[in-house]
Amino acid sequence: MLGAAVADRLAADGHEVRTLQRSSTGRADEVTGSITDPRAVERAVDGRDAVVHLAAKVSVTGDETGFRRVNVAGTRSLLAAARRAGATRFVQVSSPSVAHTGHALAGAGAEPADPLRARGPYARTKAAGELAALAADEPGFAVVAVRPHLVWGPGDTQLVARVVDRARRGRLPLLGRGTALVDTVYRDNAADAIAAALERAPEVHGRAYVVSNGEPRPIGDLIGAMCRAAGVPAPERRVPAGLARAAGAAVEAWWSIRPGDDEPPMTRFLAEQLSTAHWFDQRATRRDLGWEPAVGLDEGFARLADWYARQR
Repeated sequence: MLGAAVADRLAADGHEVRTLQRSSTGRADEVTGSITDPRAVERAVDGRDAVVHLAAKVSVTGDETGFRRVNVAGTRSLLAAARRAGATRFVQVSSPSVAHTGHALAGAGAEPADPLRARGPYARTKAAGELAALAADEPGFAVVAVRPHLVWGPGDTQLVARVVDRARRGRLPLLGRGTALVDTVYRDNAADAIAAALERAPEVHGRAYVVSNGEPRPIGDLIGAMCRAAGVPAPERRVPAGLARAAGAAVEAWWSIRPGDDEPPMTRFLAEQLSTAHWFDQRATRRDLGWEPAVGLDEGFARLADWYARQR
């Protein structure tokens, strides 16, 4: 979802865009393959001036070896190939979870990535990948890390689809009172910010920026808006946050022994995300990148509702 939006935005700006992805989407210039395949990576970056790194293994649980192979080793491979190809700009698309240690974040900035204390294998390996990218920043090779927070929009399978599916099946409780303030970012705004980081890389290299709409809302309101857009009932059942964290720990232990076919219903990380505030100070991001979100949350939810209506 986000990769396609970034590619379209860069092409609209006049760039010659080549994509690397695991399956073909019919783009005019694409390489099919995995970031874990050095030959595919070399073909993808050949002759490119700049690289936007969006590939990642994303899940709330799983064997950390698989995450490390993609999110750390894959990043190092792409960095090395980009330098050999003569690229001069590199945007590492990261995540605010790289600096989230389980406590509420209210008006936080882009704190340093912490692979030791970040929560869960995804966050830990994304933190290590971001540090590797920023460590590669040097004269002639400008690296910027962009951390979009909870990207969503039409066609989203990572956040919206899972919220809607669980709500439809009655498996999505509100944790606590559902009042924790949470930032998100609409897909098109995230793509615009990544394009802006690419443009501004020579001036802002070596830094990390959190990207959000800057419109924190109670988590219950956000979930309810997604459900209404999809035409499913918003959750009403409430579970104490402490109980959800304990249940998440138990589920993780069970999943490590007998993993299911889908995401686990609850993890400690997921319980923390649904019950603690996480919203961010956007002043440095907007000033340094020269970027402002063009689509407000209400307009984004209207677009989401239109998309779901067309799917029926």
